Amino acid sequence: MADTLIIGIAGGTGSGKSTLTKRIKEKFGDDVSVINHDSYYKDQSDLPFEARTRTNYDHPAAFDTDLLVSHLQDLREGKDILCPVYSYAEHNRTKDTVLIKAASVIVVEGILIFQEPLLRDLMDIKIFVDTDADVRILRRILRDVEERGRSLHNIVEQYLTTVKPMHERFVEPSKRYADLIVLEGGHNIVALDMIMQRIENHIASQQAEITVE
Repeated sequence: MADTLIIGIAGGTGSGKSTLTKRIKEKFGDDVSVINHDSYYKDQSDLPFEARTRTNYDHPAAFDTDLLVSHLQDLREGKDILCPVYSYAEHNRTKDTVLIKAASVIVVEGILIFQEPLLRDLMDIKIFVDTDADVRILRRILRDVEERGRSLHNIVEQYLTTVKPMHERFVEPSKRYADLIVLEGGHNIVALDMIMQRIENHIASQQAEITVE
């Protein structure tokens, strides 16, 4: 697909990336396809469950980023892809896949997507969602308890041992690669309007090209 617009949305855990992505998807529907970096955690079927629980999931090495790069290249060429499905309960990739269709706009969301140059270079627009650390950890606690069945003790331990240090080492420094830094993600109406207008202009130009052809 010619002139596919690839938008990267990065930021720390609980920063509001998913809210921003959701707003974009709700507005533009099938004109936008969404990929989450979490889907590309490496297959750890060779490890027992207890070992998988000890993996540092906030380190770049936890991701099969080469596969994501390959999939984005396919989407840019107009080819649909089969995206992996990750189970937070099992701490492992499942045998299932989800069809992601090529679209005018591809949104890639994840904490570490700006850290890898090959991945970063595929993005036309790089957005970093910046939110205070205390707000982010509270949001993470609520999400992990309500949606992932984690205990408060487990969440706090993981935050202190891997999430916080990896954020400081990898996520926060990657902010320098952003084209746009958005405070509070999808709750920032001014920034949201600007992003929506950019996407709307791109989709309109694509439709105009199809009409002319």
